[in-house]
Amino acid sequence: MTSKTDFTEEEWTTLLRAPIVAGLGISLADPGGPIELTKEQLATLQHATTPVEGEGLVVEIAKDLKVSLDSKQNPMSDFEPDKGEGPYEFLLGELENANRIVTDKASPEEAAKYKAWVLESAQKAAEAAKEGGFFGIGAVLVSEGESNMLAKLQEVFK
Repeated sequence: MTSKTDFTEEEWTTLLRAPIVAGLGISLADPGGPIELTKEQLATLQHATTPVEGEGLVVEIAKDLKVSLDSKQNPMSDFEPDKGEGPYEFLLGELENANRIVTDKASPEEAAKYKAWVLESAQKAAEAAKEGGFFGIGAVLVSEGESNMLAKLQEVFK
């Protein structure tokens, strides 16, 4: 079983914050107001900190993320975009790095579970708040921008 000791501190931090980064990508893909942003980020955090049953890498990461957040530590504190990149390129680059790390160091089964977990976190963010419309009339659960971002994330984690 792959565990935290198999990764450097920097690699672990990258893996830990990947679901949050994926959720942030969804929020940026179709920016709504503060209520939509809050709903999307809360959905991401709720999913990312609720470990699936059993044991394994995803469970260990989810538990570690929950401990960090419960102790008021911000896993995104050192997450700063490169000034030369746009936000999408930076976010996708961070997630490509997480994909590379988990693919290189985890078993194929654990890597697949990790990738699915990050994608599920993004999906939860996309479904957390309706987008568009007027007072909810004509709003859609997942907007075109969010669907496009989900497709890009699926490409990153294939």
